[in-house]
Amino acid sequence: MNRFCNIGLLVGISLLASCTMTGRNEGQRNVRKPYVEKHEAVKRENRIVEQSESRNELPVAHNTNNVIPATEIFKRYDSAVFMVFTTDGYNAYQGSGFFISADGLAVSNYHVFKGTGVGYEIIKLSDGRQYKIEKVLAKSEADDYILFRVKGQFNYIPVSHRKREVGERVYTIGSPKGLENTFSSGEISQIREDNFIQISCPIDHGSSGGALINRYGEAIGITTGGRDDSGANLNFAKDIRIVPYQMQQ
Repeated sequence: MNRFCNIGLLVGISLLASCTMTGRNEGQRNVRKPYVEKHEAVKRENRIVEQSESRNELPVAHNTNNVIPATEIFKRYDSAVFMVFTTDGYNAYQGSGFFISADGLAVSNYHVFKGTGVGYEIIKLSDGRQYKIEKVLAKSEADDYILFRVKGQFNYIPVSHRKREVGERVYTIGSPKGLENTFSSGEISQIREDNFIQISCPIDHGSSGGALINRYGEAIGITTGGRDDSGANLNFAKDIRIVPYQMQQ
């Protein structure tokens, strides 16, 4: 997990807020704990990859008309999900995020970035390339999303317009405990109020901002948090339809 870069910051950096990340804003009725991983800040050499150095990758099929095997879903979208590293000047934090368009439109949870230094984030792809956020396009603390753009061309997960159903098979890709792009599966356990989708997929700290994907290979949610006091996989994602991504396309 000691992958965080660029942490040697001055105390006087500009902050979005002044609170810690892990265990804060535990959601409606204080039951859903945000899943962001916390670390001590580690100073380390860093190199942001320029866009001209982007690798030539094989084109990925984005046809979502048919049910796709789980193994194929991961092969398609592993490179569309990334790790997010942030800092408040004292501690380092790690979450997840993913692209929803080829031109770098991306989403994560608001709480992944809350209270951290603007401009000090690192977006790390599964192939090791690292980027900065070019522009934040929309955000909501209440709905716990952030929509931003990363300069470049990337693999992405199409956003679903299908109805969500209890019992539907779903998959997650994120980085729990820093275990990069972990794939897990489960079902939609229930559709809850406040745009929460309850899922049985195992997620953990570091999964916040990751992708919740249906059987057609479409993004339906942003993995957000869960109940730490239960061993029953009582986990939650925010419905991606709350994100105003269409206004940016």
